Amino acid sequence: MTRRKWNPVIRHAMLILFSLVMVYPVIWWIGASLKTNQELSSPSIFPSVPQWSNYVNGWNSVPGFTFTDFYLNTFYLITAVIIVTVISCTLVAFGFARLDFPLRGFWFSLLMLTLMLPGQVLIIPQYAMFHQFGWVNTYLPFIVPHALAGGAGGTFFVFLLVQFIRGIPRELDESAKIDGCSWFGIYWRIVMPLMKPSIVTVIIFCFLWNWDDFLGHLLYINSVDKYTVGLALRMINDSQGGAEWGQLLAMSLVSILPA
Repeated sequence: MTRRKWNPVIRHAMLILFSLVMVYPVIWWIGASLKTNQELSSPSIFPSVPQWSNYVNGWNSVPGFTFTDFYLNTFYLITAVIIVTVISCTLVAFGFARLDFPLRGFWFSLLMLTLMLPGQVLIIPQYAMFHQFGWVNTYLPFIVPHALAGGAGGTFFVFLLVQFIRGIPRELDESAKIDGCSWFGIYWRIVMPLMKPSIVTVIIFCFLWNWDDFLGHLLYINSVDKYTVGLALRMINDSQGGAEWGQLLAMSLVSILPA
């Protein structure tokens, strides 16, 4: 009996110890963001005198702009992407899950095949196409593909939503049809309210993937006034002509908080 009582204690103690080891880099990150450049080589985690000015100076480190501007740009871009992603992916998923049209299985299989295409394969042709459209240095290369159920994770979102819709009883559709509801009415009034858990999942993943999309932002955004947070972090050291590591670590720590 005593052994059974102590087993959970030992197990949780080991888990807590392992968690502390795993979270150590984050703790060091917090301490390093409060240090001067000279103290960064110090073995201590936290500085003797915390440099809270790293956060203030880092926030205003880009001449003519603050990180408020970059956060607003990022949230504007991601909000637009999330809205069009939810609308387009739910419509496409509803069509594949509920509507009966010619070659439905073939088109769905073709859609799933695009999951196997590495993103690196598409970078050059997509950039060439968007450049011809005059979309470089705008947010359209991110918004328009998502409006067509594409973009980062669009195919995965459609697959996820299709599986969820298939779990909704078709008897609800039949009842709505008897009441004179159209297919769009079934989608909007019946299916969409029942899809809230899967839609929240799509929103979370869409936010995270687009927040971390440094390469895409680097390729298509050239003007500082349109920069996102990730691109702004790259500018901190360049704008000051020296390596202000405390400010860089402070701003990078702040940048992960929304995610």
